[in-house]
Amino acid sequence: MLLAVDIGNTNISCGIFKGPKLIRQFDISAEKCFKTHLIKKLKYLPKISASVICSVVPKQTSLISDSLASLTGRTVYIIGKDFSVPIKNLYRKPKQAGQDRLVNSYAASIFYHTPSIVIDSGTAVTFDIISRRKEYLGGLITPGMGISLKALKEKTALLPEIKLSRPKTLIGKDTKSSILSGIVFGAADLSSGIVRRIKRYIGKNTTIIGTGGNIDLIQKYSNLDMKVDKDLTLKGINLIYEYASKKHF
Repeated sequence: MLLAVDIGNTNISCGIFKGPKLIRQFDISAEKCFKTHLIKKLKYLPKISASVICSVVPKQTSLISDSLASLTGRTVYIIGKDFSVPIKNLYRKPKQAGQDRLVNSYAASIFYHTPSIVIDSGTAVTFDIISRRKEYLGGLITPGMGISLKALKEKTALLPEIKLSRPKTLIGKDTKSSILSGIVFGAADLSSGIVRRIKRYIGKNTTIIGTGGNIDLIQKYSNLDMKVDKDLTLKGINLIYEYASKKHF
């Protein structure tokens, strides 16, 4: 079985795959000790044949890689170092494209009709575009809803920090509800507006795929015709391992 690990700024997502099938998924807060919490979460350590990491947090990558190696006694691979994502990358400077964005784009090109847009709503909100020929065209990056909430608290004298949730009304009747409505409806309308612009560029019959921890809020309030796949990155990691296994192992 493969242990796929997606290291993000807020959470570390893990998936156990038996062949193409995801048999278990769980998240560990990036602020917690990964090794301790992985032991509590994982009952399949003796059966893990390999681990593959996709990371956007360089400081965590080697620490988690060492933890996985000591816990499983198996090889740990890192995407971008040991494996390349098998997608044609049309970024002007290809190495600047985040591995998670490439993994998502590759998974979308395999599982969904192209051209497509992947909206990943997490710490940041990213929009990644895949051409009809399954090429990675590039994308857009905006602050996530959580970052926006924290920025209002940190950069203003009177506005409080609030927990992200579904707004109860469009027009807020107090400061907290006004902030929540502004952040959530703002992110939703930003998403639908960006998608509309991208469709003018790559075609109206574009598939929209949503992933990330906060994608449900964007789906609910944007009115986008979106296929939500919260395990897209983990599935992409597994796909890349299978691809690399056939070529190199």
